[in-house]
Amino acid sequence: MAATPHGEAVEIEVGGRVVRVSSPQREYFPARGETKLDLVNYYLAVGDGIVRALLDRPCMLHRYPKGVAGQKVHQKRIPAGAPDWLETVNIYFPRFGRTADEVCVTELGSVIWAVQMSTVEFHPWNSRRFDTEKPDEWRIDLDPMPDCSFDKVRRTAHVANEVLDELGIRGFPKTSGGSGLHIYVRIEPEWGFADVRRAAHAFAREVERRAPSEVTTTWWRKDRDPGAVFVDYNQNTRDHTIASAYSVRGNPEGTVSTPISWDEIDDVDPPSLTIATVPARFAELGDLHAEIDDRAYRLDTLLEWADRDEREGAEPTPDPDA
Repeated sequence: MAATPHGEAVEIEVGGRVVRVSSPQREYFPARGETKLDLVNYYLAVGDGIVRALLDRPCMLHRYPKGVAGQKVHQKRIPAGAPDWLETVNIYFPRFGRTADEVCVTELGSVIWAVQMSTVEFHPWNSRRFDTEKPDEWRIDLDPMPDCSFDKVRRTAHVANEVLDELGIRGFPKTSGGSGLHIYVRIEPEWGFADVRRAAHAFAREVERRAPSEVTTTWWRKDRDPGAVFVDYNQNTRDHTIASAYSVRGNPEGTVSTPISWDEIDDVDPPSLTIATVPARFAELGDLHAEIDDRAYRLDTLLEWADRDEREGAEPTPDPDA
C-alpha cells in the first residue's frame, strides 16, 4: 500500500486497486487537525479489522464532504461513476417503495474508495448480501440516558456478559465511539429481523431484571429514567444500523468505535480511542474481534424467553416503523 503525489490529489494503492483521493489535505477533524489523508491512513492501518466488520454487509455511508464540522450526508445509493470492481447489493425499502444499490465491502479498496467519497462513518446492516433478510449478527447496544454515568454502562456490560455466559454465548464488546458500549454476537442466519429483535428484547428484559435500578427497556424515550442505561434492542430492526467496529465517528476528536476485551471494561477510556491512538493499539493487539466468525449461536432459548414474557403479560416489542 502506498500513497503517491498526483497534483492536488494522491493515489492510494491497496490490494491491487488504485484509488485517487482528492483534497487530501482538507481538514476533517478540527480538534487535532487531522485531514482526509489522515483518515485514509487510519483505515489502512486497521484494514483487517474494518474489512472483517463490514464484510459483505449492505452499508450506509455517513459522508462529510467538508469535514465533520460540515453537513453530514446519509448515503445509501452508490453514486454514478463508482468503480466496476465495487460490490453492491440491491435493497428494497417497503416504506418508500424504492430500491437502492448499497455498497458491500469485500476488500480494503472498497473502504478507501468510500473515504475518497468523504465517508467518515460506516454503518453496516446486521445481515449479509447473500440473504439480506436473515441477520447473522445480534447487536446489544448499551445506550446511556442523559444523566447516566459511564460507570453504570460498565456495570450493565458485566450483567449482560453474565447473562451471555449462562446462555453459553460469547459476546464481543466494543466502545460506541460515543458514550455507550456495544456487544456483538454472531448468530445462525436462520431467523428474520422480527424474531432477532424479539430475542434481543427478551435478553434486554433479563438484564433489566438483574439491575432494575440502573437499566431500562422502556420504549418511549420521554418515559425512561434519565439516569438509566437503555438496552436498545431496536438496533436489530431491519435497516437500523450503528457504527461498525473500527468505524471513526463524525466528531471533532475523531473517536473510534473500538473493540475491547472484557478485561478492559472497567478501565477503558472511550474518548482516548481516536484515529490518533487506535492504529498503534491495533498494531500491538491485533483485531480483538478476530474470532467473532469462529462460531455462530442460536436464539432458541431467547425466543422461548420472549414467548414466556408475553404469556406473563409483557408488552410485545413495538413496531418502530408503525
